[in-house]
Amino acid sequence: MSSYVGRRLAQAAFVVWAAFTVTFIALRLLPGDPVALMLSKRSTGGAPTPQEISTVRAELGFDRPVVVQYFSALGDLLQGDLGRSIQSGQAVSGTIAKSLPMTLELGAIALVLALAGGVTLALAANLGTSAVRRQIMRSVPSIIISLPSFWVGLLLIQVFSLHWRIFPSLNATGLRGLVLPAITLALPGIALIAQVLGKSLYSTMQEPYVDTIRASGAGPSRILIVHGLRNAAIPAVTVTGLLVGNLIGGAVVVETVFSRPGMGRDIGFAVTNQDLPVVQGIVVVASLAFVAVNLAVDLLYPVLDPRMRSTSRLVAAR
Repeated sequence: MSSYVGRRLAQAAFVVWAAFTVTFIALRLLPGDPVALMLSKRSTGGAPTPQEISTVRAELGFDRPVVVQYFSALGDLLQGDLGRSIQSGQAVSGTIAKSLPMTLELGAIALVLALAGGVTLALAANLGTSAVRRQIMRSVPSIIISLPSFWVGLLLIQVFSLHWRIFPSLNATGLRGLVLPAITLALPGIALIAQVLGKSLYSTMQEPYVDTIRASGAGPSRILIVHGLRNAAIPAVTVTGLLVGNLIGGAVVVETVFSRPGMGRDIGFAVTNQDLPVVQGIVVVASLAFVAVNLAVDLLYPVLDPRMRSTSRLVAAR
């Protein structure tokens, strides 16, 4: 087991390094000069001179070869230093520390809603005797996943904030201010989990052991929830791990639509202003969260399926 965890940790470290490297290269390929953009925003007396731009570029280290910049940034990362924002001059770690709790709060609630809604839809699509109702329930996830998040967010604001005035709309705090953003962020996850779990449940219910349980007198609901759900859960658990990355990406849109502070809005602002250290720092933190959740999911597999315990023991023995 320890060797398995060690391999997974090595893979996680590779993913974070790859995310850092790809982001570094992509940001350097963007058109424009972040230093000139920063100086033009700060200047009140016209465009910055080439001398001013070159001086600031030297101060920030952007005058060095790209390879030197890369290894310097990588060395700082290994020491826990994410650099400083070009626009504000503040430490990137401080910026992330302020916005991360708000994004985590939104993402956690959205993940709970996605799991609850996805499991409910999957069970409803496989329960009951009406084939028409089951088919309708199986079509719901496809409809949900086709709805753009920004459109859903604006629609919820229009209906529940402006028309009925049930929930606050923009830049709202507290639990009531989280309801509409969390629903908007959770909807794609609900559809994804419902699709994967629904298909897995359908396949599981066709297994021979289900007929044996049914012959023993167990009802349809008990068979589906008690016996079928656990055996069908592994693909849904895998999707849930991948869903964390989607939640982080979706937070960019949701936090912008609802004017909520958080990492999503920070990275949108940083990309617009070519604040390279902020973008790179947020990507690294997001990739760390992603690999941590997926590592936890991998360790959860043997709990859900005892057959995997013997497989992992055989792999470790080799």
